[in-house]
Amino acid sequence: MTRDFAFEVEARDGAARKGAIYVRHGVVRTPAFMPVGTAATVKAMFPRDVRATGADIVLGNVYHLMLRPGAERIAALGGLHRFMNWPHPILTDSGGFQAMSLAKLRQLDEQGVTFQSHIDGSRHVLTPERSMEIQRLLGSNIHMQLDECVRLPCSDAEAERAMRLSLRWAERSLAAFGDQPGKAAFGIVQGGASPALRIESAKSLAAMNFHGLAIGGLAVGEPQDVMLAMLETVMPHLPEDRPRYLMGVGTPDDIVEAASRGIDMFDCVLPTRAGRHGLAYTRFGRVNLRNARHADDPAPLDPGASCAAARNFSRAYLHHLMKAGEILGMMLLTQINLAYYQELMAGLRQAIERRRLGDFVAQAKEQWAKGEESV
Repeated sequence: MTRDFAFEVEARDGAARKGAIYVRHGVVRTPAFMPVGTAATVKAMFPRDVRATGADIVLGNVYHLMLRPGAERIAALGGLHRFMNWPHPILTDSGGFQAMSLAKLRQLDEQGVTFQSHIDGSRHVLTPERSMEIQRLLGSNIHMQLDECVRLPCSDAEAERAMRLSLRWAERSLAAFGDQPGKAAFGIVQGGASPALRIESAKSLAAMNFHGLAIGGLAVGEPQDVMLAMLETVMPHLPEDRPRYLMGVGTPDDIVEAASRGIDMFDCVLPTRAGRHGLAYTRFGRVNLRNARHADDPAPLDPGASCAAARNFSRAYLHHLMKAGEILGMMLLTQINLAYYQELMAGLRQAIERRRLGDFVAQAKEQWAKGEESV
């Protein structure tokens, strides 16, 4: 699509696609799950261990890095790849999600978002232009437009206001991105739970010269059937030759359903956050290692897992670590979860290539249902 950026669809099974995104720092195999490294770190993980789980790309966040340590400081230290010792692809979120999640600490108008820092109360103005400038300073491979995400449910009037503002910000973001060989800019479809607004947003963004398109404003309070309905509404209006990214999603079940509908990229804090709180994701569903039932269980979490931590530590030991508040427990469960998510993505890619996606999804759901533990 540009020098040092390309997207290729290699195989299809129904609407699902297996492919690859090529950027200067490497290849992202799709469908892809991006571990969230909000503050230049995937919490409780060494970068080499994130890579060992099978991750091709991680996500960083403009808002948090703007506040600490500062984009200009990271640029002076050689950029985000060098700063966090991750020589592989990086996508940076624009800070738009924080306009929703930190609503009590911000003011929003046509120009952008004014934040009161949650760290020290200092004032920071984030416009589409400043967001793109920060992402340029960070040196990420994929830059996201600044948008306004609204929490669902909301009125159609509120969804329309935010969608139209996001479209105006998309134009400004793209102009500010300019010509950056080896980099890519993604637009973000908004529109709440309104099919008409979602279609208008998708068509308008598709007409712009973005390298890829994301679907935002989902997994923000609505049930899964609403999320999937919005995907089915939007997908026919997104260009076939560009990556499609569903932001902030999600659970393993959300991922397989969305990938089956043609989504190429995902990110979510769920596997890392869950790991820090004692919840493991496995082939056999979720396992809450804080439950007393595991205190005397010598069996490993999953003897057939590719992740050594899932094979080599007993459930009793993992339970002990979490009950004792030991950092190692958080590290091991985070690694187990990220490894499972990457196993799931590898399974999706293989199933699409073999045109066996339906069988793969049915088998995964059957295993989850048999093993799912009350949490």
